[in-house]
Amino acid sequence: MALLFVSDLHLDAGSPAAVDTFLGLLAGAARDAEALYMLGDLFESWIGDDDPDPVRTRVCEALRALAARGVAVFAMHGNRDFLLGPGFEARSGCRLLPDPSIATIHGARVLLSHGDLLCTGDHAYQELRSTVRSAAFQRRVGALSLAQRELLAAAARAGSRAHTATARTEIMDVDAGAVAALARATGVDVILHGHTHRPGVHEFELDGRRVRRIVLDAWYERGSALRWDEHGFTNIVLPFAAA
Repeated sequence: MALLFVSDLHLDAGSPAAVDTFLGLLAGAARDAEALYMLGDLFESWIGDDDPDPVRTRVCEALRALAARGVAVFAMHGNRDFLLGPGFEARSGCRLLPDPSIATIHGARVLLSHGDLLCTGDHAYQELRSTVRSAAFQRRVGALSLAQRELLAAAARAGSRAHTATARTEIMDVDAGAVAALARATGVDVILHGHTHRPGVHEFELDGRRVRRIVLDAWYERGSALRWDEHGFTNIVLPFAAA
């Protein structure tokens, strides 16, 4: 059976077409899959497992319905939804995966990651990532009220946009040295990630063997899913419905 992979959906009330398209995927093609992997930034923000936002609630309910049908559903933290926790797992039926994770997929040893850990040239971002992923920081944020967390999330999104607008283009992509080091340390055949919003398939030689890096697309102008079965992988384009 096929496995489906998506990343960088950035779902929220401001992206109704993306939300509807993803719900359609969950109610359609995903039901015939063996598993669905969501490799980070499923949501534009996640302010805590107690968040009552109706859009995020609809997505969690649809994921739970898919899991109840016997499809294994996995999620990974992204840079926008790093506060996903046990409550999210209970609400959605998903299992949270560590970043990175390694899986064997149709005979290939595959490393799954959101991808931001490979952007080592962006030193400011890497420092921020270390801070917000720490247990101490997340405990402090969790102690805030929902309203305070929403304000914090809005400020973080604004800061991210400002950083993206001013940072050099090359540091926003993965670092080739970091990719090679990770592939060498783990012995994987494939690295599969999102985050950079630069979809593509890249191949390189490492210690006499070929390694492939597959980058998933972001859901801004259309949806996209990678379908991988015993015959190989294909990209599924999911057009957004016209407003």
